Amino acid sequence: MASEGVSTRVCVIIPSLRNHVELGIALDGLANQSWPNEAGDHLEVVVVGPSGDSGEAVAEAKGARFIDDEGSRTRADACNVALNQIDCDFVLFTDDDVWVPEDWVARLVRWFERPEVAGVGGPNFAPPDKSTFWQRVIDVTFCSKWVTAGTNYGKRGTAELERAEQLPGVNAAYRKSVLDEVGGFDDGAIGCEDAMLDHRIEQAGHQLWTDREAVMWHRRRNPARVRKQIQNYGLVRMLAANEHPGMQGWSHILVGLFPLLVFDALFSFWWGVANGGLAWPEFWNISTDAVPFGLARTAVHTPITLAAIYTAICWAGAAKGNSPSRSFSTVLAAPLMTFLLHWSYGVGVLRAWWRIYITKNPGLQVDDKDRAG
Repeated sequence: MASEGVSTRVCVIIPSLRNHVELGIALDGLANQSWPNEAGDHLEVVVVGPSGDSGEAVAEAKGARFIDDEGSRTRADACNVALNQIDCDFVLFTDDDVWVPEDWVARLVRWFERPEVAGVGGPNFAPPDKSTFWQRVIDVTFCSKWVTAGTNYGKRGTAELERAEQLPGVNAAYRKSVLDEVGGFDDGAIGCEDAMLDHRIEQAGHQLWTDREAVMWHRRRNPARVRKQIQNYGLVRMLAANEHPGMQGWSHILVGLFPLLVFDALFSFWWGVANGGLAWPEFWNISTDAVPFGLARTAVHTPITLAAIYTAICWAGAAKGNSPSRSFSTVLAAPLMTFLLHWSYGVGVLRAWWRIYITKNPGLQVDDKDRAG
């Protein structure tokens, strides 16, 4: 951190597009921060978006600085425009659909007193009192203990400060010098820009950390929008791994196979029924002699058994997760949402593999700026 008697300059960057109402809520939260608490320290809030967007007037009315994103098509490009126009010691990133706790800045900035901290973030949850039932279910699913392996939603450590491989873009802080060193975000990236940035920061020899108590309250999208969001994330995660091979993870590949496994299970069940492997009155009586054990009966029962195990794991993972929206009803509905997320992510991964290995034209851009729904 700054030496005694030297001011600390912090800048919060919020990329925003056509979301002025929620942007105003986020800016109100940033206006009520407990930091700075030392004379001379300075907090600047920057909103970056297209000139003439409804958020520009809101930002100016709330005392924030507005920066024209210069026609950027992606969140990464908009953030890079802002990074090139600010002068500070530490940069914090969040979104325009959050409710900011009053101690958020203070909780993150304090860790930069440690020289080994290049970046620090924290978990993000949907606020239960401001979310619909399905948004709460989505939050419970995102924060599930096992079935969302590889994601950063609601991930909490056991210690006050722990090492992390990735920080969520909605709740992250970095040394400005480190961002300058790695050149900011990957140009043209969206949906995985935070993961790629963090990967390059670690490749440069720096360390990222997470504070389990530095919570950001973040709106979850509705199911139709989440399906598209997660499909895009599966796509860009694989494209990012193609660009940065060190980002490849077994969990992402496994989820990518999920749609194929579902089709295989459905075919197995159909084939088993067609070949006499099912006697409806005795379906759950595995000891019955009505249908002898064999390949056809195995083909019928195996998909059903696996589906039951999958559902049980989804229930257990949701119940043991970190979401504050956990309740009997949201945990009960979690397997439905888990299936939707696994299916959507898998479809995105398959699309990425098609672009990488078949069309030989991977690319990185995915236009995800439509907030309808």
